[in-house]
Amino acid sequence: MISLIIVAVFVLFPISEAASQIQIVAPDTVKVDYSNSAIKNPKTATLLSAMLPGAGQVYNGKPWKVPIIYAGFAANIYFIDFNNRRYELFKEALAIFDEDPKDPEQPFPSLNRDGLVRNVNYWKRNRDLNYFLFIGIYALNIIDANVDAHLSAFDVSDDLTFRFEPSYESLSAGGGNVMGLSLKINFY
Repeated sequence: MISLIIVAVFVLFPISEAASQIQIVAPDTVKVDYSNSAIKNPKTATLLSAMLPGAGQVYNGKPWKVPIIYAGFAANIYFIDFNNRRYELFKEALAIFDEDPKDPEQPFPSLNRDGLVRNVNYWKRNRDLNYFLFIGIYALNIIDANVDAHLSAFDVSDDLTFRFEPSYESLSAGGGNVMGLSLKINFY
């Protein structure tokens, strides 16, 4: 008997909570109750995303963004590793060239010292830029969670309408009439 009551509470409580959020006041009017489940806390979303990238997006109800974030991190880590391997290769070739320019084991025999130095600097710069890109992806993850939480209460329902209507008004001072076009914004 007690287990039946517990099951009834767990089944009926979410249904009654969902039913209490939307109430029909009149045939043409819908009153929406924005409870804490609809409006997200930006501070919580920001902290969650800072601690674990993607957690803020899940909190905001947008879990489809998590694979995009981690794909960005994975691609960036790949390019950091690729650029670092090329940097180390050319740095080692430069060290071999500096010891003996005529060494037969030189990995790039067609490059002179200036070419090796340019390649070392190029691959190092690319690797370092990818570190900054990694920080940028992390920061965008946090900013996205914060902005999405701030916009969670923004009403995007079909009840918001913009209409252009002709306007006709009489002037009391001059006795004339004015015709024009008005923009009507309805918030239902």
